[in-house]
Amino acid sequence: MKKWYATLVAGAISMGAVAGCGTSPASQSNAQAALGGSASAKTIKIGFAVSTLNNPFFVAMSNGVQQEAKKLGVQVTVLNGNNDPATQLNQVEDLIQQHVSAIILNPADSQSLSTAVEQANRAHIPVVTLDRSVTKGNVACFIASNSVEAGKMAADELIKALGGKGQVVELQGVIGTSAEADREKGFDQEIAKASGIKVVARQTASFDRSQALNVMQNILQAHPNIQGVFAQNDEMALGALKAIQAAGKKHIKIVGIDGEKEAVADVHQGLMYADIAQQPTQEGMLGVEYAVKLAKGETVPKQVNSPLHLVEKNTAFTGF
Repeated sequence: MKKWYATLVAGAISMGAVAGCGTSPASQSNAQAALGGSASAKTIKIGFAVSTLNNPFFVAMSNGVQQEAKKLGVQVTVLNGNNDPATQLNQVEDLIQQHVSAIILNPADSQSLSTAVEQANRAHIPVVTLDRSVTKGNVACFIASNSVEAGKMAADELIKALGGKGQVVELQGVIGTSAEADREKGFDQEIAKASGIKVVARQTASFDRSQALNVMQNILQAHPNIQGVFAQNDEMALGALKAIQAAGKKHIKIVGIDGEKEAVADVHQGLMYADIAQQPTQEGMLGVEYAVKLAKGETVPKQVNSPLHLVEKNTAFTGF
């Protein structure tokens, strides 16, 4: 983990003002003293509004936030939006009313939570976004892996697994999030290079395992000859795997995104073909580090690309 975190920090330093990871905010700028003033570590209070804690990826991210806050000696309040934009908007409004020093936001919906960012801007509270960003408002720093690239990597793995021909399906995440849109964009761009592969179905399962199980069951009935599945996150990949196993279709290749321990173990066992691993814990840690800097009036990078890691059957990686 330390090695990956060092890589992430080094990437942050080198990225500077370079854009390109996921859907970037409509307006971004280096944080300045006016975006939160200065504060000592003893008085710094960070609010972390996370889209959901019903997903190992965001649990790992929340753990990273809390670990770094403890390390730096600052207070942090973690609020679970339960994947409901209205709930999360109210939570951010509460954080603003509490006059927190900075807000770390993992938005449940990129457009709806733009309102929250704009309200924080008017209150002169700096905002850091993690994994997903917003379409409007001034985000001081956006930390995420490159979701377009993740989609391309997943497509490349399916092309390789199927020898460039066959029927595949895509399980989409929460529609309206930048991560969903960018992963689909990257996947579509890359899969189009294989003329022998046809995407026969594309349906949302909202990044949820149980929804993916049900969706995959229906897809298997409608398209019994599919040979590959791209799931935009591991929770959906694991749900799809359960449906595929229940149907007795062992030949179907599955590629997911995240790097969850369970999914990585399935890749190592040959139950999934590949996984594109991210760094949620490290992203959470860096989010706090930069939120604290912003609270002190220091400058941070506008955007940070968190490295992706390809996990195949023989890859020495255990996941988060």
